[in-house]
Amino acid sequence: MDKLLRINMSVEGGPNASVDQMGEYAGLAGRALTSAVVAREVPPLAHPLSEDNKLVIAPGMLSGSLAAMSGRMSVGCKSPLTGGIKEANSGGQASQVLARLGYAAIILEGKPRDSDLYRIFINKDGVNIIPDNSLKGLGNYDLVEKMKREYGDKIACISIGQAGEMKMSAASVAFTDMELRPTRHAGRGGVGAVMGAKGVKVIVLDDTGMTARAPKDPEKFKAANRAFVEGLRRHPVTGEGLPAFGTNVLANVINEAGGYPTHNFMWGRFLGVSKISGETEAETEVARGGVATHGCHRGCTIQCSGIYMDKDGHYLSKQPEYETVWAHGANCGIDDLDAIAMLDRLDDDFGLDTIEMGATIGVAMEAGLARFGDAEAAIRLIREVGKGTPLGRILGNGAAVTGKVFGVERVPVVKGQALPAYDPRAIQGMGVTYATSTMGADHTAGYAVTANVLKVGGYVDPLKAEGQIELSRNLQIATAAIDATGMCLFIAFAVLDQPQTFQALLDLLNSFYGLELTGDDVTALGKKILTMERDFNKRAGFTRQQDRLPEFFRKELLPPHNSVFQVSDEDLDRVFNW
Repeated sequence: MDKLLRINMSVEGGPNASVDQMGEYAGLAGRALTSAVVAREVPPLAHPLSEDNKLVIAPGMLSGSLAAMSGRMSVGCKSPLTGGIKEANSGGQASQVLARLGYAAIILEGKPRDSDLYRIFINKDGVNIIPDNSLKGLGNYDLVEKMKREYGDKIACISIGQAGEMKMSAASVAFTDMELRPTRHAGRGGVGAVMGAKGVKVIVLDDTGMTARAPKDPEKFKAANRAFVEGLRRHPVTGEGLPAFGTNVLANVINEAGGYPTHNFMWGRFLGVSKISGETEAETEVARGGVATHGCHRGCTIQCSGIYMDKDGHYLSKQPEYETVWAHGANCGIDDLDAIAMLDRLDDDFGLDTIEMGATIGVAMEAGLARFGDAEAAIRLIREVGKGTPLGRILGNGAAVTGKVFGVERVPVVKGQALPAYDPRAIQGMGVTYATSTMGADHTAGYAVTANVLKVGGYVDPLKAEGQIELSRNLQIATAAIDATGMCLFIAFAVLDQPQTFQALLDLLNSFYGLELTGDDVTALGKKILTMERDFNKRAGFTRQQDRLPEFFRKELLPPHNSVFQVSDEDLDRVFNW
């Protein structure tokens, strides 16, 4: 994984590919690499859909090896949704495959001189860039089936659906899972729109003939991997809760904490939560012949995903994640798991961020386009997006645009990106992360639920301002570093609670690369990434005023605690004072 694959879509006579050495990017991977390329090579004031923007697709430091949980992929660009730097993260098989092919990143540059749509095929023999207008208008599911017929089933696909082709700001980039279904998405920030602007519909990866990346010290690597997996299995979250009930195990937990946003962030509890909880979801999957414990890529030991069947026992979607169930469920007043799974399937097929679309439908319901709780209306609205109707194009550009068009005051966004499934009035640490993250509102940027609710890595009272700045700061630093490794963010539960598991992670990195990294080095890497990202946003015109929550979070009381967001603006401005 020692080279960069640059694909220039602007070249006279058609796109071409070139291979660069790592150069100034040596030692970087995942989010560290995507943010470095964007920060150094993309003009901060460039239009996100212009030829000056770049889409960077990068596996992590340990991707392609036999390290457990190492299959995450980072996708970076200037975001059409926020106008700032973006790293969107996804699971799936592609990260492992791309790393085994030896590429630290694919960098899509320029913009086609024609209206053709392209597919790109990459294997051990090189790169083939093919104009293929037969792919226009295909959803991700039909697209992948077509690629399977042509290239066989030993591939991984990176693709966009109709939303990406139409350059909608809520468009995602899809990655295929172990069953070669396009169910894993780099969802946030409109990265799919940038891929669409580059004229690329699908990238097909085939690592036939390649082997796993080899560590510098195989014996130490094996021992570290064994200790790392044992730590994950010992922890109650990664060893019990997530494998049994998936990420949606959080629904009852966050609802009980009063931080489960309901009816477009009007309340903190949803009366129908038991119907859409992780426990109910897993029970339904097993009863219908689906799977409640499943990995999104080979090498996943937590296995927090699943396979959801319809009432007739036919495949409908992957197990809808916690964020998806909340966004299309409680946030829209919908307590029907089958309807939520259908919305998830449509989002994946059209190539849409489920968080952004659930928040957008909630805003649309607030505007009177549909009633809260009307699942059929929600499905119709998502279908409008897939068809690209005038209404669909408004919705497909996210909650902020929809709120402006329909005159809604309560629009839950930061930097133009919709808030995920934790109300900052009940979980104050998450409010700090939402407000100050370089990415716009993003729960994964600094997951303060750990200490605010789950009491992992300590406890900070979720209803008070005290301690939230330090909590969010430390988590944002750690998360940026984890995103560089290619590790799943869920390892953080065990790493925060078990010093020996954190040491095992360090041992994995050190034995693989022949390094002597310490915990301080990991912290330094996280700070370096965040500094690059903050600098880009500053040059793009961001000020401290963008590091704020919408005003209604400070004014409207949130039942059941009747709380408001209490962290002061002055304290928010201290997050990056390290």
